[in-house]
Amino acid sequence: MMLVALPLMIVPFALYNLAMIGLFGGGGVASLQTVLLQVSMLSGAVWSLSLGDLFILIGLVFFFLELLKSTRNSSGSLMNHMLSLLVFVAFLVEFLAVRDAATQVFFILMVIAFIDVIGGFAVSVRSASRDVSIGL
Repeated sequence: MMLVALPLMIVPFALYNLAMIGLFGGGGVASLQTVLLQVSMLSGAVWSLSLGDLFILIGLVFFFLELLKSTRNSSGSLMNHMLSLLVFVAFLVEFLAVRDAATQVFFILMVIAFIDVIGGFAVSVRSASRDVSIGL
């Protein structure tokens, strides 16, 4: 089951890039400010959700799912960690080299990908150490 090894953080990475080429209307950094939802609160304030906010929310959801995946000791978990590292490197290279990636939204997604890499390795090492028993 190689699909388990696929890092989920590639989804917000791909969505961000699709937004930059105009798939979600407008294109470019300005599309991140597109308001998707507005709700009037009881206090009279108006809460709004922009496309950039949605990308961060999606990134956090996939980060949570990645952490759940890293607790399993399967044959694909090492491959998942290596591919997650490659996704983080792709985030980093794009952040440094592409003008439309130099945004707060992309930076936060990149940090989530970094924590996914570090957290995934840490959780795997910790759970693997519990599986090792030394008989006397």
